[in-house]
Amino acid sequence: MFEHIGSTAIPGISAKNIIDLQIQVPTLPSYDELDARIGPLGFAQARGSRPDSPGVYRDLPRGSEKVDDDVWNKRLYVRPANRPAILHVRLLDSPFGRYTVWFRDWLRANDDQRDRYQNVKRQLAALHASDPDYDDYTRGKTSYFDEVQSVFETWASETST
Repeated sequence: MFEHIGSTAIPGISAKNIIDLQIQVPTLPSYDELDARIGPLGFAQARGSRPDSPGVYRDLPRGSEKVDDDVWNKRLYVRPANRPAILHVRLLDSPFGRYTVWFRDWLRANDDQRDRYQNVKRQLAALHASDPDYDDYTRGKTSYFDEVQSVFETWASETST
């Protein structure tokens, strides 16, 4: 399954000039296999700025589903040149993979939440403008996600997204 996720996938929201993409697969390929397949397209493994950089090697467990801990593992690739992109490779049964799509669709359908999320992102961007990486900006968005997680999960179940 292939999806355009992130802020660039939400009309009317400000976003960095970086496209977020997601591929969900039955099993995670090795880094060597992914390097061989998507390296020619300009993608390289994301290494993270710090040993605990969020979202590089695994997603932060969240939501109401009870799942095996291994489903949070992922592969993250970046394409910096020409048309910058981030590629998240997640398992088909990854709840986080579903959440990214549900969250995107929920924001598309709810202008007030889209605007609120945009304000959160702007405040965090200003707060972390001089940071050497995006790690604390990314962690800062977690409190917003924690607050709205059950709301967009419920919305998704009611709208059969």
